[in-house]
Amino acid sequence: MTADPFEELRRQMIAVIAAETVFLTGELGKASLDRRVLEIMGRVPRHAFVPVELRAYAYANTPLPIGFEKTISQPFIVALMTELTEPQPNARVLEVGTGSGYQAAVLAELAETKA
Repeated sequence: MTADPFEELRRQMIAVIAAETVFLTGELGKASLDRRVLEIMGRVPRHAFVPVELRAYAYANTPLPIGFEKTISQPFIVALMTELTEPQPNARVLEVGTGSGYQAAVLAELAETKA
């Protein structure tokens, strides 16, 4: 079995999101995000949603260009937006204008999906 070369970078990304959340406790009204959101973001391969030449930066807490003058949102913003939707396992989610598809992939793991 081949080790995932991005696994450690995803762990670091989650640590940065958690630290950013603590830093913004006053503005957010909470010191942590839902553990389900963080767990899913720790599994969804963000590198699959960015151009190959930027994959080394895929887990940095920054937006990245994805072409056509569009960007993939920074991980903290994706985590926060996901948290604010409060997706439940039995919820249905319609994501419109997702850009790269990363936000939709995160939401799909948290809510009901229909083929």
